[in-house]
Amino acid sequence: MTAEDRFLWLEDVEGEAALAWVGERNAETAAALTGDPRFEPLRAELREALDDADRIPYTVRRAAHLYNFWQDADRPKGVWRRTTLEQYRKDDPAWEVLLDIDALAAQEGEEWVWAGARVRYPDYRRALVQLSRDGSDAVVVREFDLEDRAFVDGGFEVAEAKTRIGWIDEDTVFLGTDFGPGSLTASGYPRTVRRWRRGTAPADAELVFEAEADDVSASGWHDATPGYERDFVSRSTDFFHDELHLLADGDRLVRIDVPDDAGKYAYRQWLIVTPKTPWLGHPAGSLLAFDFDAFLAGDRTAHVLFAPDERTALAGHSWTRHHLILETLADVATRIEVLTPGPDGWSRRPLADVPVLSSATVTDTDPDVSDEYFLNIDGFLQPSTLTYGHIGADSEPLKQAPTRFEARGLSVRQFFATSADGTQVPYFVVGPAGQERPGPALLYGYGGFRDQQTPYYSPLTGRAWLARGGTYAVANIRGGSEYGPSWHRAALGANRVRAFEDFAAVAADLTARGITTPDRLGITGASNGGLLMGAMLVRHPELFGAVVAKVPLLDMLRYHRLLAGASWVAEYGDPDSEADRPHLEALSPYHNLSADRPYPPLLLMTSTRDDRVHPGHARKTAARLRELGHRVLFHENTGGGHGGASDNEQAAANHALAYTFLWQHLGAETT
Repeated sequence: MTAEDRFLWLEDVEGEAALAWVGERNAETAAALTGDPRFEPLRAELREALDDADRIPYTVRRAAHLYNFWQDADRPKGVWRRTTLEQYRKDDPAWEVLLDIDALAAQEGEEWVWAGARVRYPDYRRALVQLSRDGSDAVVVREFDLEDRAFVDGGFEVAEAKTRIGWIDEDTVFLGTDFGPGSLTASGYPRTVRRWRRGTAPADAELVFEAEADDVSASGWHDATPGYERDFVSRSTDFFHDELHLLADGDRLVRIDVPDDAGKYAYRQWLIVTPKTPWLGHPAGSLLAFDFDAFLAGDRTAHVLFAPDERTALAGHSWTRHHLILETLADVATRIEVLTPGPDGWSRRPLADVPVLSSATVTDTDPDVSDEYFLNIDGFLQPSTLTYGHIGADSEPLKQAPTRFEARGLSVRQFFATSADGTQVPYFVVGPAGQERPGPALLYGYGGFRDQQTPYYSPLTGRAWLARGGTYAVANIRGGSEYGPSWHRAALGANRVRAFEDFAAVAADLTARGITTPDRLGITGASNGGLLMGAMLVRHPELFGAVVAKVPLLDMLRYHRLLAGASWVAEYGDPDSEADRPHLEALSPYHNLSADRPYPPLLLMTSTRDDRVHPGHARKTAARLRELGHRVLFHENTGGGHGGASDNEQAAANHALAYTFLWQHLGAETT
């Protein structure tokens, strides 16, 4: 373990010496990978898939229009556009372009990246458009007129920051942004909620609520549901705990008396709660509905909308005007139901059949107006089908994504590996049916922050890996929420090693089943999954033939001092705490690199513009490995933010680098 950090200078994101070092490493990686005869065909195929004009343009309804953001070969930065349902039903809808990001970027000389928009309810005339410089989390905000299709002169405008903003009425917004010293938390997010009125300076906005400096963030929002208009503010004390307050007359705070670790929000007459620990006799992972006004008056009578068991977990839920659509997972298989409140309680019935080893997700509803829904179903070998319907009426297939890789001869299976403590860990395997001998395999994992890894159709994985003879596996390790809150809690803090043990068990199981061999097994993960990759490198190098870590956390003794890192202390622990530091030292990949251990080939990928996970994690690890005499490739995209790429061209090149690296080290393609 390193006693001192001689590579701190690489944390200087835009420092001359650091960028010179990055340039040298990028050149080495380009020489090793872009000259490979596999690189260019991969890049071209992946770019084609990303730019695919026939992919489904998913939408969000706002009154009579369906809104979509779209990127393709002709519009690499993308266009924000809208159409009607009547047009959307057509194979080639007529779209009204509202904002062309390519044209805006060229006009202003900025590498703008679309970061979303908040459209004003109920007139839908204005929007608060958010634009990121080259993919960073920080954004600028500008008011936009949807009828004039132009930014509003003298309208709401906020300088670059990790801003939170939302409409109250046509002349007022809730605003949290960087107002100077003391206005941001240690994590770099807004500490205050202010009521900002049109025509005044942001600095003069009325202070409504203030969180503590060591909190993660503060936020405020207006519920404009007719008949249920209310204002709320929230204080996030850490990544998994928050206090919710109703903003009563005179900005009086009324605490919603729900556990801080529970999910909670108001919808019409209901208070909806998803407890993460047992509460009021209900198990963690339940979905509960209370009468909102009665709850404030002290009534704790709950309608149980979902109760988990040891194999079943809540995956999500969506409201329509009169119903609730419930998504659950049973051993990571999706089930979907409709719940309807009535005088005798809530009734339920299935909404749609979901094929085995597939996923179903509600992509949009129109809860203020109707019972319509858009339902997407896909799987590892099953391109997406988007269905449109109204609850209680017939549904119709609305859009079908094309097949973008050859799936004949491939199958999807689910297995369970036994982890070090005896826990059964599910994982999916996609690859040749009836495989007779081990071949190249790629294992993906994440294992943190309650993330769920469910089946999905990926033209990129399909083209670059499956269609070339590889097997692809996805591990549902602890730290996620595939089995509810307990699956996440099992890998928190000092127990993070459980996620590492789960992933190693899946890797060993792939080999034991004869699907692959250690020298032909590659692994990949990003962000928290990048930490997982680093842990596998230093703990189980004998299990793998190649490792790709993207935008990774790797220095677990300084992560809380870098960018948004302080917000993740609840996930990993506090390096400044005597109680937490020992386990963080033990799990920190950067501090456990050794000159004496043989590591598999490693590719580290990050972005200069990543303002969430500091690029210093990847930079310093590459430098340390080089110093210790190990082989490592490093690639840092100058733009892209935490996603690693700002447009499809960058994304295709990044993916091609990774897959070229994997094929180089895991053996020749078999098809």
